[in-house]
Amino acid sequence: MPELLMIVGSLNRDAPYFRAAHGLGLSVFRFDPATGQADLVCEDRSVDNPTFLSVASGSRCIYATSEVYGWHEGLISAYRYDAEARRLIYLNKQPSLGSVAAHSSLDAEARHLLVANYGMGPEEEGPDRAIVVYPLDPDGALAPPVASLRHGGRGPRADRQERAHPHCVLASPDGRFAIVADLGLDALFTYRYGPAGTLSTAPVAKTPMPPGSGPRHFAFHPNGRLAVVIRELDSSISSLRFEPDTGSFTPVSTVSTLPDGTTAENYCSDVQIHRGGEFVYGANRGHDSIAVFSLDEPSGRLAPIGHRSCGGTTPRNLAIDPEGRYLVVANQDSDTVSVFAIEDGRLAHPVHQIPVGSPMCVKFLVL
Repeated sequence: MPELLMIVGSLNRDAPYFRAAHGLGLSVFRFDPATGQADLVCEDRSVDNPTFLSVASGSRCIYATSEVYGWHEGLISAYRYDAEARRLIYLNKQPSLGSVAAHSSLDAEARHLLVANYGMGPEEEGPDRAIVVYPLDPDGALAPPVASLRHGGRGPRADRQERAHPHCVLASPDGRFAIVADLGLDALFTYRYGPAGTLSTAPVAKTPMPPGSGPRHFAFHPNGRLAVVIRELDSSISSLRFEPDTGSFTPVSTVSTLPDGTTAENYCSDVQIHRGGEFVYGANRGHDSIAVFSLDEPSGRLAPIGHRSCGGTTPRNLAIDPEGRYLVVANQDSDTVSVFAIEDGRLAHPVHQIPVGSPMCVKFLVL
């Protein structure tokens, strides 16, 4: 049977906009898909603030973005897991060409890594690139970037949208487009994406979001024709219909991530779609809950199912195991990773609480 690993990135350097940094860097756990139990295999302290991870099961490689306050550029570090030695092997790193490296993803062929830089400080100071594309060498190491682009502008909220803030970048399922969620500009931007990692110099489509809503993360449905986007600043989630010929999106439905009558200050973080496509999970930081929705494939409409406490404080990131049996939550400010059993789409009480200092991102790697 294939072995399943759970990789966790955690804060190990203080930043003024995070409460604490109790982590050590990268942690690798052996994950039991029958029970949801996770046992620590190894740790690596050689990476600074790995706040987001991408994993390539074929090469057993892990790519970590370093988000370090005060740096003009972040870093992207590559590691490979050695199954025999039970440890991470450092490969190399590349500058992110922008401040506050916030997100990364692999393209459809896992030949390139796409990185989004949130951006802080004056615009166009230093490289100030919003999106950067890195080819991957045969051994999984990062080659120098082959494409990058800037975002400019601002949104209506002066406290959070004083400039462009790209927060997520994904290649379309067919690999023809790269889509960017920009929290500062309240829009999804679609760029033409080439097989060699090239990007069009201008977006080929733009999907506006409500002013001041702050789109943060999005995810594609397994059918490749639907997507969902979660918005940090107005605690809402929308389903969208994706047009693969043009790369544009058409909004279908929008619902709140919070229960009716909630008065807690809240900022959404991550969103995940179940492997069957029928259920969606969104994380609420402040309300400290996981919102569960049904997603009707024919109509594309979302409907609230309920909420479950995240099992800690400040749920920053979510992951679903490859078999779709568990939802794992990185609870940043309670130093725990919660494992929930998924039962008919709904979340049972946590089956395990795994102690990890300041967990920021969690991913599954199949050996």
